[in-house]
Amino acid sequence: MIISEEGLRDRAWWEERGYGLPRYDREAMIRRTRENPVWIHFGAGNLFRAYHAALAQSLLNAGATDRGIIVAEGFDYEIVEKMNRSHDDYSILVTLKSDGTTEKTVVGAVAESVAMDERDRAAFGRLREIFAKDSLQLATFTITEKGYGLTDAKEETLPAVAADFAAGPERPVSYMGKVASLLYARYLSGKKPVALVSTDNCSHNGDRLFTAVDAFARAWAKNKKAETGFVDYVNDRERVSFPWSMIDKITPRPDGAVEQMLLADGVEETAPVVTSKKTYAAPFVNAEETQYLVIEDAFPNGRPPLDKAGVIFAAKAVVDQAERMKVCTCLNPLHTALAVFGCLLGYTKISDEMKDPDLLKLVEQVGRREGLPVAVDPGILDPAVFLDTVIRLRLPNPFMPDTPQRIATDTSQKLAVRFGGTIRAFAASEKHSVSELRGIPLVLAGWLRYLLGVDDQGNSFAVSPDPLLNVLRPFVEKLTLTENQDVEAAVSELLRMENIFGVNLFVVGLGETVIGFLREMTAGKGSVRRTLERYL
Repeated sequence: MIISEEGLRDRAWWEERGYGLPRYDREAMIRRTRENPVWIHFGAGNLFRAYHAALAQSLLNAGATDRGIIVAEGFDYEIVEKMNRSHDDYSILVTLKSDGTTEKTVVGAVAESVAMDERDRAAFGRLREIFAKDSLQLATFTITEKGYGLTDAKEETLPAVAADFAAGPERPVSYMGKVASLLYARYLSGKKPVALVSTDNCSHNGDRLFTAVDAFARAWAKNKKAETGFVDYVNDRERVSFPWSMIDKITPRPDGAVEQMLLADGVEETAPVVTSKKTYAAPFVNAEETQYLVIEDAFPNGRPPLDKAGVIFAAKAVVDQAERMKVCTCLNPLHTALAVFGCLLGYTKISDEMKDPDLLKLVEQVGRREGLPVAVDPGILDPAVFLDTVIRLRLPNPFMPDTPQRIATDTSQKLAVRFGGTIRAFAASEKHSVSELRGIPLVLAGWLRYLLGVDDQGNSFAVSPDPLLNVLRPFVEKLTLTENQDVEAAVSELLRMENIFGVNLFVVGLGETVIGFLREMTAGKGSVRRTLERYL
């Protein structure tokens, strides 16, 4: 049976095999959504299908709404053609629970999928039409942190962005240029209110989205490509809001074991595809059971009742506290620690790392003894309970096929947020001292050791993609697995870079500690393991 409108006509077939199905009139939902859309999402990837689309389906199943969600893909248009349209916008969500059970759900809440292709006038015209609708309340985003960037590593404006600044909103090429163009269409249709909600996993994500859109509005107004009133519209929170959010749901790439499970059920055409842009996509998505989404309650045109599906709405300060709790102390730092040392010690699954006594001690050190003492309590989620769930249930979940190699991607962009705040908190504390830190400097030294691209047994491995690799690797290129080399001369300049670590590590008193750990980790084969054993 194929996951499609035709395949879903035989509901009994799916139900006999344990699949949860949409419990609403999908044809009517699609008609109403296309005529008067309420919610559009940018980014048709795994997180969207595992979380946002599933949230929309929960509301539809409960009768809390009669509209679904529209998805626009602005990076890899092949996803729309090969995954969405070939399966009539259906997908399968497989929830992998820590007790070994699975929950299989056919998600049909996507009413329409659109390639955000400026070369396709019909498609982009449809998006402008959606943005001109009175009914539109919110646009959400999962386009990764890099998606909001307008400059390169040298802080120079990206060529596509510069071209869009000059050419105006008619046929933009850059992602944020397209978003700004669609918002300009809403402005021209009557300055209608809307909320633009980033749900990407980065701090103050709403500000990042606003900064990008505002830059386009100002450039177009300056270059006389848009009305000057567009700038005022973008900056009027009674018209356009950019709420902050905190999202937490681990959604690895589609796993082969899950595909085999679906095939055993008799589901056909489940094979993943790799697009020309190297996106790994499948008609199914696998994800963990635990999920959190906290959003600043700022919606000038109203919002769907997402709180009935478990979304928490709160004041901006509370969202900020929840974000800092997760990103700076109780989850993301642990993920980075496991990513770095997992690659060095030859692991390919995060759950297997949690069986390693040394790595378990490391995440306990980073989380419980260094993160938790300075963690912010948002009041809506208990940091101790959150952290305990991460360490006891989420990271050890053997059915979650997440890899250290995936999480190690873009580590240079994460260290300042994931560790810099804790370091500064210890430095400013009257109860704690930076000298107490062991786990965090071990991770930072481990990351430098990781940049060599050589594991603990001396075997080469592929370092995960990172926008600063060409800047970083020259610092360690002369280091080898041998004793008595000048580690300090190699990396001292790097350790002073606040843009990487969030602090000057020498100023706060950790520079020498990190150098010492790195010296021990490069002393020969097995030295990474010996260093962990010695200090944990």
